Amino acid sequence: QVQLVESGGGLVQAGGSLRLTCTASGRTGTINRMGWYRQAPGNKQRELVATMNHIGMTNSADSVKGRFIISRNNAENTVYLQMNSLKPEDTAVYYCKFIDASLRDFWGPGTQVTVSS
Repeated sequence: QVQLVESGGGLVQAGGSLRLTCTASGRTGTINRMGWYRQAPGNKQRELVATMNHIGMTNSADSVKGRFIISRNNAENTVYLQMNSLKPEDTAVYYCKFIDASLRDFWGPGTQVTVSS
């Protein structure tokens, strides 16, 4: 099992910045992918924000490219999401996701990000 602890959400004005942090513990192994998904109000599904694997390969949504930066510290099993130039449409619950070498996925409890106009 893998446990995830998220932090860094909050309320910010449009144009502002926030940094999300997610730390994994348990049977993480060294081959994995970590990242962020979000679920906006009224949406039933979570959408990809950005993820990064253990060798630094990333994928991200077009809507956040140029504004959000994902990074990770493998030694500490931690992934960061630096969110800049935030927009009201970025308002959502942001969930950390961990995928292990066997492609099992684990989710954090979520952290609320609210961007006011």
